[in-house]
Amino acid sequence: MIPFVKAHACGNDFLVVEETLANGKHAQMARLLCSRNYSVGADGVEFLERRSDGSFFLRLFNADGSEAELSGNGTRCVAAWLGFSEGLRETKMGTPGGEKICRVIECNEEHFLIETSMGIPKVEERVVHVEGVGDIAGAVVDVGNPHFVIFTNDGTFASHGLTWEDLGARICTHKDFPKGTNVEFVRVIAPNEIAFRIFERGVGPTQSSGTGTSASSAASIVLRGCNRTLDASSLGGAQRVVWNEGEQLMLTGPAQIVCKGEVSLQGIEA
Repeated sequence: MIPFVKAHACGNDFLVVEETLANGKHAQMARLLCSRNYSVGADGVEFLERRSDGSFFLRLFNADGSEAELSGNGTRCVAAWLGFSEGLRETKMGTPGGEKICRVIECNEEHFLIETSMGIPKVEERVVHVEGVGDIAGAVVDVGNPHFVIFTNDGTFASHGLTWEDLGARICTHKDFPKGTNVEFVRVIAPNEIAFRIFERGVGPTQSSGTGTSASSAASIVLRGCNRTLDASSLGGAQRVVWNEGEQLMLTGPAQIVCKGEVSLQGIEA
């Protein structure tokens, strides 16, 4: 049996598991534990390493077993758990996508509002050719992990005659992105407000994404002239972005501890 904690940020759900329990089987564990019909179910597993100097390091494995550089929402979920279980109000966590600092703004039992430093995004316009569809104009955005942002005026977030889910699936594994990419479809509603949908690499359509919120907002600020403080809404709810010029982008959003328990490891190869 393996102990776990389940938390979500705007419906983007994660399991938190101590790194010492992984035994090198991170991918297998993620595939098993994230199965929504046969196990606990989640979009990914955050493996939490507690280092001898008191610092923390996270490795994120998606539901399909692939490893990602980081998750903004996943990092926030871990920060909420450390706040709930250990009373930490500010947490520095290393990730393969860079160090993140999470600061608890509000907390009410298992409900948290947390601000996270997301680094300085890099935004570059790019055109991707999709066979049978045509050229797709968008933006490559690096927020520690890769994103391709497409702007659309369609109320359903459809683009180029396809649903956002269909087009997202094609671009996510496009040859122009050898390691895959997250794909966001963004509608600018007002200078201080955007809405988006995300097709997440290694998962598929998700309710929300912290890095997706950051990437969508950064592209909207750089390429659509949006305000440097804006609200970004996904299916799971809204998060706030503040990106002052020359500074790190700051992402503020909720996280909730759902449950903790133990789950069988049956099905993981020895």
